[in-house]
Amino acid sequence: MSEVTRKVVFLIGFIAVCAIRVHFMQLVKQNKVVDGRTTAQEKFLLILTFFGMFLLPLVGIFTPWFEFASYDLPDWTGWVGTVVFMVAIWLFWRSHIDLGLNWSASLDIRENHTLVESGVYKYIRHPMYAAFWLWGIAQALVVHNWIYGLSYIVSFLPMYLLRIPQEEQMMLDTFGEQYQEYIARTGRVIPMIKSASDL
Repeated sequence: MSEVTRKVVFLIGFIAVCAIRVHFMQLVKQNKVVDGRTTAQEKFLLILTFFGMFLLPLVGIFTPWFEFASYDLPDWTGWVGTVVFMVAIWLFWRSHIDLGLNWSASLDIRENHTLVESGVYKYIRHPMYAAFWLWGIAQALVVHNWIYGLSYIVSFLPMYLLRIPQEEQMMLDTFGEQYQEYIARTGRVIPMIKSASDL
């Protein structure tokens, strides 16, 4: 896979994710937030993630500034990265579909918020974060550069580590025992592996 092809793959993925996110931002715009827990820390983490997921890769793709940090991987890694990218985009889209009007980019509980336990949420509690991890892996495989190839994994890690506990606490505060039971039967970002005795 040529460098140009890899950059085109990234840009197609970038456009697809932006289109999904913009569509759902418009969809939920009128759905009132009744419990907003956005902090300065979360805003900073969102900005950091934006830099790693979008800004640095776009600068790297459209300018020669980061060429000194390029690395070589076998051609097949670009194709594997493309497949992982497709899975990440599908999971990102499916997560939004399943959440519907419950979705929010920030730590918010919306009016008439329900606990979604169907679709991909039947298996994992945070499929959107799983999609982001897959995106980070795909980005490293598709865009061969130490700076903008790895920028998303590096920038997303603090968001994941600091935000997940806050998000789970918000859900516990809102849904109580129902969410506790949901935690017991689902994985956080990887489906829970059940033993034969659990089936």
